[in-house]
Amino acid sequence: MSYTALARKWRPKNFAELVGQEHVRRALVNALGSGRVHHAFLFTGTRGVGKTTIARIFAKCLNCERGVTAEPDGTCAACREIDAGRFPDLIEVDAASRTKVDDTRELLDNVQYAPARGRYKVYLIDEVHMLSAHSFNALLKTLEEPPPHVKFLLATTDPQKLPVTVLSRCLQFNLKRLPAAAIAAHMQHILAAEGVPCEPAAIKLVAQAADGSMRDGLSLLDQLIAFGGGQANEAEARAMLGTIARDHVVRLAETLATHDSAALLRCAQGLEEFAPDYAQVLDELAALLVRVAFRQSLADYEGDELYEPALLERLAQALAPEDVQLYYQTAIIGRRDLPLAPDPRSGFEMTLLRMLAFRPADAAPRAAAPAAARASGGVATAAATPKAAAAVPASAAPEGDWAQILARLELQGAARQLANHCVFLSRQGAVVRLALDPKNQLLRTPALEDRLAQALGRHYGESVRLEFQAVAPGAETPAQAQRRASDEELASARRAFEEEPAVKGLRERFGATVLPDTVRPVK
Repeated sequence: MSYTALARKWRPKNFAELVGQEHVRRALVNALGSGRVHHAFLFTGTRGVGKTTIARIFAKCLNCERGVTAEPDGTCAACREIDAGRFPDLIEVDAASRTKVDDTRELLDNVQYAPARGRYKVYLIDEVHMLSAHSFNALLKTLEEPPPHVKFLLATTDPQKLPVTVLSRCLQFNLKRLPAAAIAAHMQHILAAEGVPCEPAAIKLVAQAADGSMRDGLSLLDQLIAFGGGQANEAEARAMLGTIARDHVVRLAETLATHDSAALLRCAQGLEEFAPDYAQVLDELAALLVRVAFRQSLADYEGDELYEPALLERLAQALAPEDVQLYYQTAIIGRRDLPLAPDPRSGFEMTLLRMLAFRPADAAPRAAAPAAARASGGVATAAATPKAAAAVPASAAPEGDWAQILARLELQGAARQLANHCVFLSRQGAVVRLALDPKNQLLRTPALEDRLAQALGRHYGESVRLEFQAVAPGAETPAQAQRRASDEELASARRAFEEEPAVKGLRERFGATVLPDTVRPVK
């Protein structure tokens, strides 16, 4: 039983079926409609974006028995023979295998003769940059004085290697890499028509792996259907592509939010059993952080097939916006430098540790941790003594504690971050004046201000308008208060640990030394 690959079976046969490349389609359609068709066209772009497909459609437009048209009927003898690859006046040449000047001269010797069947004799030269210098010279003479019945369609992935003299005689069209969303949508259409069950997340993964090439994407889709026994599911897609499950990437992001380097290393080391591609893991972590940043900045961002809104909202609240940006930048730089590491695993682990090491020393945590202490070595634990109370800004005494007001507001994500970095100044009628920490001015966007104003309006029972100014020296925002309280809890926990009898015994008997950085408050 014969089987036609999806990339061949679903190859566009007219401009209407073409996915993307609207700028090329529009120019060619207009040229055909006006009758101003140039004698030489150059199509450039990476593999699998439609260069030769567009050239073949254009050849049909020129030779359709209905006449020169942007909408060939696809049923006439010329159209059917071009689709089947046996039209005598469409001469397809693979320049990679015909680089010698004698081959080119033999080919061009027949240019002067009239078409055998069609209206135009069309030369489609693929990978034209592979021609030798002498072959280009032979081609150049024909391009300078072409017979009226000849059209040249040149395609290449490397236009920089073409002589300027050839480039100047062609109309050039640069085909763009296709967006993953466009590839995924086309795949969904094909699978529905083929009756193949699929999961949207699997299609998303394959579309991303296609790297802008529709042909590569359809080849991967063929492979996935075979790998999955006639289905296209996420688990099989990840196994085929060598990517780890989403849960592992989410766990990395959640562990980053705890700022616990030991736990982060344990999480990274747990990936070893899956033999992952660490560059791919960093790519997926960076992609997740992009979605978290969108969730923090865009109130209406709802995620996609890979990460649902509830998960993104949870991470958006657990990670500070400035940390998200730092972790993202570190991930992509670490991914770039991974080949320079002693080995991929150590390079990956160092990238994760660098994310925490480069956090600003005064970065505010998302929430103050309850008091208790532990040593990472697990020697002993002790309850920490007193918790520090968050300071109440004096300016809030007309209106109550700003931190307490925030606790009652229906506010989440980046809008709560904005409020946490503000100090309440005053309220006069419908005007609420706030001072914003200058280091966090990037949080102030019209959308976030509107969300904060609406939440305060619900709290006060009337519409309010916000006015901002720089924070006054000495004033403390809720975020700074949380940071101070957390630092005091940590110091208290370390003192309690130092006073633990078991720890004292180890120090007195064995000269043991406590490493302060290994002591952390725990819930």
